[in-house]
Amino acid sequence: MTYDYKAGKKRVEKILKSNLDILDNGKLSNSNDLTFNNAYYFWISSIFIDIRDSSTLFKKEDNKNISKIMKSFTSELIEILRKNDNLRDIGIRGDCIYAIYTTPKETDDDLFTLACYCNTYMSMLNKLLSENNLPNIEAGIGLATSKTLVIKAGRKDVGINDKIWIGNSVIDASNFSSIANKDNYRSIVMSPDFYSFIIKYEKDIEENLIKVESEYGDCLYGEYYN
Repeated sequence: MTYDYKAGKKRVEKILKSNLDILDNGKLSNSNDLTFNNAYYFWISSIFIDIRDSSTLFKKEDNKNISKIMKSFTSELIEILRKNDNLRDIGIRGDCIYAIYTTPKETDDDLFTLACYCNTYMSMLNKLLSENNLPNIEAGIGLATSKTLVIKAGRKDVGINDKIWIGNSVIDASNFSSIANKDNYRSIVMSPDFYSFIIKYEKDIEENLIKVESEYGDCLYGEYYN
């Protein structure tokens, strides 16, 4: 295997000298709007759902049980999170599910409702796991919103490319999901911006969903509401 560094240098020089359009028009209509010749800077909101102590689970259980648990965890959470027209990216990173939404009005009340449904689903999943003699799992949910830069990166001519999200929304949601539902944190942790835009007072979403309480805190990852 050899790498043609001269050709690589030319490609990088072309990128650095290109006239890249940064579009700030409120929202990314769909993924086809994003090209190698532009970038978007707009409001997005992110949801991350991260399994607690998955390394212990993976070490203790056999491959068949782990496969059943992870398939059950990912299947319905993805089904819940995709039920929003503003969804622009969704995926799996190890033991974490994430979804990113364009939110031209800063944020969307529906996203908090989706997070509550995900939280409620975890209760149903654990009941089903117990009925099938499988270990229960817990997950933390992180929510955040911010203006974010999104670019299409990779190699255009070989078909290997993806979106890169650069902003606090993705970083904060990911970080908060890693602390939620452990060490006295509740199962849903929100960034202050997400909270201030949609959670103005304590309320019940539905009878079977969690009650939202406006408890402010500060941690390694910054300010949050829990």
